[in-house]
Amino acid sequence: MPIKNIIFDLGGVIINIDYKKTANAFRKFGSISFDEVYNQNKQDFFIDDYEIGKISSEKFRSILKYKLGISISDSEFDNAWNAMLLDLPPSRLEFIKKLRSEYKVFLFSNTNDIHLKEVFNICQKQNGFAAFHDFFDKEYYSNILGKRKPHAEAFLHILHENGLNAHETLFIDDSLQHILGARAVGLHAIHLTKEKNLFDLKFFISAHEKN
Repeated sequence: MPIKNIIFDLGGVIINIDYKKTANAFRKFGSISFDEVYNQNKQDFFIDDYEIGKISSEKFRSILKYKLGISISDSEFDNAWNAMLLDLPPSRLEFIKKLRSEYKVFLFSNTNDIHLKEVFNICQKQNGFAAFHDFFDKEYYSNILGKRKPHAEAFLHILHENGLNAHETLFIDDSLQHILGARAVGLHAIHLTKEKNLFDLKFFISAHEKN
């Protein structure tokens, strides 16, 4: 069955990220346990709650400061929390924009209010625009959607809302647990690694359609 739809993750796929930079930023304020609370493979339950908009940024800051045993300003906190967000190469966005002539293209990110605002700030500074409307048919952010990867209901919501067939839809992410969640509901999925480049996507699609 041919691929007609593509759903992209944001962090680690479109915008470059480095979790260690945020861990190091908090260590400078005296924290020694950040990796126990948050890393690419797992995170504490209150961060899950923040990513689905269940708690406010104020509550999130308060909880994380307490768990890390640090006392810093909101500005210092946000700068440390956002340190993991790096550059957003325009070549990736232009590549995705070209895909829209052949596919329906969507964005689905597990994110939070502090990070999402910074992503658009970075995009504005580096690329001169602060919105992704020209690149995706629709964007989904967990803190707005109220659902997050890898839960089945999150993927099913996007499929049902847009009338997409799971077997005609490809999901791209850099986190294995999200890939497995997508496959569990029938999506095709590519786990991006250092060996798999975003710009090789058409090759992956062609190989899939030949099988």
